[in-house]
Amino acid sequence: MNQKILHICGLDKFIPPFINLIDENFDLNKHHFWLNGNHDNFKVYQSTNIYKVKKGVASKVKGYLKLLSLFKVSDKIILHGLLDPRIVIILFFMPWQLYKCHWAIWGADLYTYKLSKRNLKWRIKEFFRQRVIREIGHILTYIPGDVELARKWYGAKGIHHECLMYQSNIIDQNIILPSAKIDVYNDLNILIGNSADVSNNHIDSLKMLLPYKNHDIKIFAPLSYGDKIYAKMISDKGREWFGEKFTSITTFMEYEDYIKFLKKIDIAIFNHKRQQAMGNIISLLGLGKKVFLRNSSSHYNYLKSLGCHLFDISKLNFERLDGEQAKCNFEIVANHFSKKKLVEQLSCIFED
Repeated sequence: MNQKILHICGLDKFIPPFINLIDENFDLNKHHFWLNGNHDNFKVYQSTNIYKVKKGVASKVKGYLKLLSLFKVSDKIILHGLLDPRIVIILFFMPWQLYKCHWAIWGADLYTYKLSKRNLKWRIKEFFRQRVIREIGHILTYIPGDVELARKWYGAKGIHHECLMYQSNIIDQNIILPSAKIDVYNDLNILIGNSADVSNNHIDSLKMLLPYKNHDIKIFAPLSYGDKIYAKMISDKGREWFGEKFTSITTFMEYEDYIKFLKKIDIAIFNHKRQQAMGNIISLLGLGKKVFLRNSSSHYNYLKSLGCHLFDISKLNFERLDGEQAKCNFEIVANHFSKKKLVEQLSCIFED
């Protein structure tokens, strides 16, 4: 079937690798990408089927008019996140387009229902989102708990398709290999959070670690991605409380370098109230590291259902993962989060 598929994307670190994945494994001529965001931070190559919304009011208006024309010629629409209120409003007034929409849940676009401040602005946005999400034809995610929440909070009727969606959610088995021996360092290396976003709840995590500030620990906080003001605040607080034992990571690392960094971590603390940081979590589990999450989160319950050795953040301890647990985690993530599986899932979605 010669279908035309439109991808509506808010530019993020996941999107350029996703486009490359499509180019390598599918017919790129069948896919059109509408990209809105900072094109300086996230480089995407030039192509006739890649439309970049540029800065400036006139360019934005032109970009959304272009989107309307792309709607007309597209057989399927993939919504990469549902964070742009303009997209939601457009779909609200074009309900006949919703049956062919596939919503790839990012996390923040779902949990705004629960975690955002419920003021007048939120209520107006939710008025439009409620109808749109309810009538969207398809939902893309690999976390069943997020589908359940979409149905509970918004009455979502869409068909659920299990899909890893992005390469950040898979592991490269050429880099992450099972090992009988796990590297052990003199200091206990602790990772907190994955970005400079308040949803990481860094301050609460640091407070949990304060009783151990005189122990042989080193704390690392990746803050290169997100709010720079928030990043500085966390960096300052970490140094104030822990001195030289706290390190903030404020520059982007290449994937291979980041994996080398994660290999030195012993314990990771992700204090998010919602599904987030799955790429980091999957890599850490594959590397044999001990991961702590909130037991109320949908991704905690999902990973536990797969059989992963995962730990409740309210029961924080400094025991490293043992060899058998590490091996078990590697086998689970290698089986469930592979590139082969991702390509197969996308193929089903594109060709259905």
